[in-house]
Amino acid sequence: MFDILSIIPGKKKQTSSGWTSFNALCCSHRGHTSDRRGRGGIKFDGQTNWVMHCFNCNYSCSFTLGRTINSKTRQFLTWCGVDNEQIQRWSLESLQHKDILDFIIKRKREEIKFKTKKLPDGDLLDKNNLQHKFFVDYLQKRKVNLDKYEFYVNPNNKNRTQYGIIVPYTYKNKIVGNTTRFIDNKIPKFINDQQSGYVFNIDNQNNDWTVCILVEGIFDAISIDGVATMHDDISNEQASVLAQLNKKIIFVPDQDKTGLKVTDRALELGYHVSLPEWGNGVKDVNDAVVKYGKLSTLLSILEHATMSKIKIELRKKQIAKGI
Repeated sequence: MFDILSIIPGKKKQTSSGWTSFNALCCSHRGHTSDRRGRGGIKFDGQTNWVMHCFNCNYSCSFTLGRTINSKTRQFLTWCGVDNEQIQRWSLESLQHKDILDFIIKRKREEIKFKTKKLPDGDLLDKNNLQHKFFVDYLQKRKVNLDKYEFYVNPNNKNRTQYGIIVPYTYKNKIVGNTTRFIDNKIPKFINDQQSGYVFNIDNQNNDWTVCILVEGIFDAISIDGVATMHDDISNEQASVLAQLNKKIIFVPDQDKTGLKVTDRALELGYHVSLPEWGNGVKDVNDAVVKYGKLSTLLSILEHATMSKIKIELRKKQIAKGI
């Protein structure tokens, strides 16, 4: 769908009350003096729904994903310079989200449950255990915070599992699955025990955070404190789990052919998409964290987050040329 803040011309300012203020366009169109004091405001309800109110002339309108764009919102978009054909396309596109959103809302009202499971045999990773140094070095090379995340290893095994790092999956602080990441440069790299609908690292999302970074891979999520789908799609069930967070979702795909395909699905779900310009050799979030650091990577993700299909398609074409 469309990014309303990128459509409104002029400077915008975030207020402590949750509004984004701007010079209201409606005043001059309604016979009032042009606003030069930032009396217009946009406030988001969730990720894509918003209300607009002018604190000068009292004009207001709103947008809700899954519904058509009403006459007042059409009028506001026209004042922003959007033509009627584009508004009609957005209105029809919004309706296409209805079935998906109805499903997510229904699941959101239900209690989401996952079966508890046991982890494979292994010992908690210990930075001071010389037998664990092989695993510690690997994780530190990938800029993983060993004090925040727990891993299990079994270096004394006689089979391939001696080279595996066991990553627990938790939901409401209970073990509901795991993945083993093998670091012996053989195939497969991962063996997963994942229940349908599960989103990795969901338990570590702070209630005070307004944004949730959604990625594909486990180590991408760990390195940025985000969440991961762990495959190249976003299922309706996973969208329901994410909806429980009540946060703005920014999807950061791997910058390869498979990852770029998922951007349409993210937009369909009302998520923002971020495709930062990280340079050669950086194809995912973890690569970026290793090269630039966590803070710089996070800032670049936030800076490039958008819901504009045009911007996303242009960036995808740039990335595709380098693949």
